[in-house]
Amino acid sequence: MSTKAEIIRELYPEDVFHYAEKLTDGELEVLQHVRQIIENDIRPVVTDHWERGKFPFEAFYKLKEAGIMNSPKLFEGRDEKWKASEMYNAFLYYELARFDASIATFYTVHGGLGYNTILIGGSEEQKQEFATKVRNFEWQTCFALTEPDHGSDIAGGLATTAERKGDKWILNGEKRWIGGADTADIVPVFARDVEDGKIKCFIVRKGTPGYNAVPIPNKISLRMVQNGHITLENVEVPEADRLPNINGFRSVNEIFIHTRADVAHIANGVTAGAFVAALRNTSEREQFDRKLAGFQLVQEKLARMQSNATAALGYSVRIAELMENGEYEMFNSSLAKMHNSLRMRETVALAREVTGGNGITLESDVARFFADAEAIYTYEGTHEINALLVGREITGIGAFV
Repeated sequence: MSTKAEIIRELYPEDVFHYAEKLTDGELEVLQHVRQIIENDIRPVVTDHWERGKFPFEAFYKLKEAGIMNSPKLFEGRDEKWKASEMYNAFLYYELARFDASIATFYTVHGGLGYNTILIGGSEEQKQEFATKVRNFEWQTCFALTEPDHGSDIAGGLATTAERKGDKWILNGEKRWIGGADTADIVPVFARDVEDGKIKCFIVRKGTPGYNAVPIPNKISLRMVQNGHITLENVEVPEADRLPNINGFRSVNEIFIHTRADVAHIANGVTAGAFVAALRNTSEREQFDRKLAGFQLVQEKLARMQSNATAALGYSVRIAELMENGEYEMFNSSLAKMHNSLRMRETVALAREVTGGNGITLESDVARFFADAEAIYTYEGTHEINALLVGREITGIGAFV
């Protein structure tokens, strides 16, 4: 039987500082199972689906067999019944994104943004109804906040409206870039109450009249993720499906505090995945009767990629520790997302460079990482927005406008 250290080396040879040793044995077992499903069920279909711009739902849902959200192994010794440890969460996103950014992104929409919205905003009854089915993968969820004309300025610019009429609410407006909008069973929709002007959140169930979602075509990044444009025309939602603990953008920020860290973990995984793919390609291909990996210029770039991957993983691990200990603030997640996204962008470019012409083919894996990194660099807070959040924290001066 392999030791824990041997399992970690097999899973993550790029983890040269042994960060994965912080995982429990149970968490590591779940991640091993995830790797098996990725290699046996998802990898064989990912290139075809990426090229066609279709999500491999059947293969993706194999992940529930590993119990990635609800395995008892994740909750051994924990009082928390709804969420596994932040360290496991960091490495789950790392594992998924290390293979493919679209798979990781789809999961963060479901198991991150959507799930956390229910946990943070919902009543105990709503958690029992919605969160239980989401983490068991009985229901797919998403997160409908961004609008056609409001992205970075959504806090003050959110235009979708909610009007109370008796025991129901009437929603009108549009949402854009909503992952899984056309396939989700329940959609948390954020809208501004016309009476008090505060942002509230409503669960719109699949098939509700007036709700229409159409996938956005012709993307060059995260092609497998079905980002949707939502139109809401007099959509009726019962008061019982309003999340009572979402009351203003401060509540939304509480969700972002968690999920912005998730995207930092995803950027970390993409960095590692691009590096591993580049190392594999350059170790196999020969030019001038030598392995590409044997040339000084190539080794310099590989060393930079290893450095970036190690630094990004360090950010993710420390963020996870702070979150687990309740010592975590928006500033931390903004810094981590900014740093890891920058390192990711550099690494995918270096990986593309050292793999030459093969680096623009999907078979190399590098091309997917290269294209998908651009979406990750932007979503869940652009580089500039996160830089301004960090800048305000370190100077005490807000410079947004």
